[in-house]
Amino acid sequence: MTFSNGVAAALKKVTIRTEAFIGGEFTPARSGETLPCITPIDGSEIAQLSACDAADVDAAVQAARASFESGVWSKMPPRKRRQVMLAFADKIEAHSDELALLETLDMGKPIRNTRNADIPLVVQTIRYYAEAIDKIYDELGPSPHDAVSMIVREPLGVVGAVTPWNFPLLMASWKFAPALATGNSVIMKPAEQASLTMLRAAELAQEAGIPAGVLNVVPGDGAKAGKALALHMDVDALVFTGSTAVGKLIMGYGAQSNLKRVALECGGKSPQIIMEDCPDFDAAASAAAWAVFYDQGQVCTAGTRLLVQNSIKDEFLAKVAAVAKGLKPGDPLDENTRFGALVDETQMNTVLGYIEKGGAEGAKLVCGGERALSESGGFYVAPTIFDGVDNQMTIAQEEIFGPVISAIGFDDFDDAMRIANDTIYGLAAGIWTSNLNYAHKASRTIRAGNVWVNCWDGSDITTPFGGFKQSGFGRDRSLHALDKYTELKTIWMKLS
Repeated sequence: MTFSNGVAAALKKVTIRTEAFIGGEFTPARSGETLPCITPIDGSEIAQLSACDAADVDAAVQAARASFESGVWSKMPPRKRRQVMLAFADKIEAHSDELALLETLDMGKPIRNTRNADIPLVVQTIRYYAEAIDKIYDELGPSPHDAVSMIVREPLGVVGAVTPWNFPLLMASWKFAPALATGNSVIMKPAEQASLTMLRAAELAQEAGIPAGVLNVVPGDGAKAGKALALHMDVDALVFTGSTAVGKLIMGYGAQSNLKRVALECGGKSPQIIMEDCPDFDAAASAAAWAVFYDQGQVCTAGTRLLVQNSIKDEFLAKVAAVAKGLKPGDPLDENTRFGALVDETQMNTVLGYIEKGGAEGAKLVCGGERALSESGGFYVAPTIFDGVDNQMTIAQEEIFGPVISAIGFDDFDDAMRIANDTIYGLAAGIWTSNLNYAHKASRTIRAGNVWVNCWDGSDITTPFGGFKQSGFGRDRSLHALDKYTELKTIWMKLS
């Protein structure tokens, strides 16, 4: 089986930008170095991406600083800035089919996901923060009659953002939209595995009226471009989404340099808890499967630890396995495909390595566990479920970032809470129960930034997103995200 014809046809429908976008212009990396852009659909090379390093990052920071200090964006009247950002959202929406194709080509997720979810959510995110611009007020303090105290929010200045490959443009928009809305100038460092949509979006932003130098993009690998951005002495804040291991490096770079503000959204090993009084076994089984198999498990909130009460475990797991066995990896460019490719060969081999380790440590393979569609040349792994998992096993403790469910039995509610919190992570969790006491107690007991009751991934742009423990700190989404991109200033005026 080959998907090459579909890739070739898709490439004719998109505009591929591969150079850095600095100061309103596309420019090759100063070193001349490039990175191959490989589509995971069939393993073929579709472009050569500029491999930026410290010199390119420095040029981008200079452009961002100049635009910020000039006030061309930071001092633009709020209503005008709102209009420009709404025009940017309109541009993204007008090019949504193209951006969806780019995203699928770049990281292998099904076109139905990028077209119907990811890109529309980008539009929604930009519009949400655009509308907030002229509706957020500063404060007057309760000062004495002979003084006036004001609490005002000011933009930080130059914001760097390092973003992941699993939702390339959506995760980027969670950073650049609130940062731009609050008047900052921004440098984006997208993941080298999936940079194409961010580069195209920057071009569309300028067409919409965002001034040159306000939104810059430096593609390249994390060890060079990402590290240089995090260490730069003239970057005021660095926001990051990615692995906990890299998040720790980013935090250290912030301290080593200018003590820049750092916000991290890192990994997860989220528990989904199924109590024996679960109100709807079929709905819960479907949610348990899709909590891991959506986006091929490449989701930081994936419910990869499936905690099921022992009294119902065999019955419930059979239902989850039925969903998994009905999911067949297929061509991501086919509208009917619901399960696509992993982002690259390295990630595929990492996932397969975890599967091998799960078996070696004594977990029982229920289904999947193998590479799929190898004849396509792409990077596919079948939906995989392990039973008999102990929470101390590697597959229960480490983030796999692939389509692998670890099913863990528990005896009672207290046992479930103990297992749920027995992790270094704290990004998300869910519980299915008809018992209101259990629902409330679990919501408050589990140490996670997002807790869902009788559903999974219930959220939208209006609710904060972020984690506890080694899942990071700081919040994306909602009006709370604006706090990351502003300084709070107190002004006290003595009246005569």
